[in-house]
Amino acid sequence: MKQKIIMEKYPVLELEISANETSYKSVDEIMEFLKIQIEAHPIAKLIAIFDHYTHTKMIEGGVIDEGILDAKNIIFCFGKELHAPEILSIRPRSIAVAKMQDRFIITLLETPNDVVNTTMQSWVKAIANIS
Repeated sequence: MKQKIIMEKYPVLELEISANETSYKSVDEIMEFLKIQIEAHPIAKLIAIFDHYTHTKMIEGGVIDEGILDAKNIIFCFGKELHAPEILSIRPRSIAVAKMQDRFIITLLETPNDVVNTTMQSWVKAIANIS
């Protein structure tokens, strides 16, 4: 996975998976895989799947890059502890999946918790059978 900073402030992890590197053919199939991972986790709690593509397409003046064919976020929380009100501002978590013509681009915001980062990365890498 690549680490990058977007918009000069957000630490993002990104994995590009070529269509021939995965058995998944659609964003919905990947969302279902991630949903199963979240529901099987002892702490993580599934919140929703957000269809970002359709949402943006329905907005008057909404803009979608012509290369994006579908885009969804799976939203969930690892909230095991709530030590301060500020923690609420960095939760819940989201993994974004964009379908392009010949690949999927999967991104997530890095967390300050290494265990959570490792867990989310393992889920994403499993989409392409990458260790």
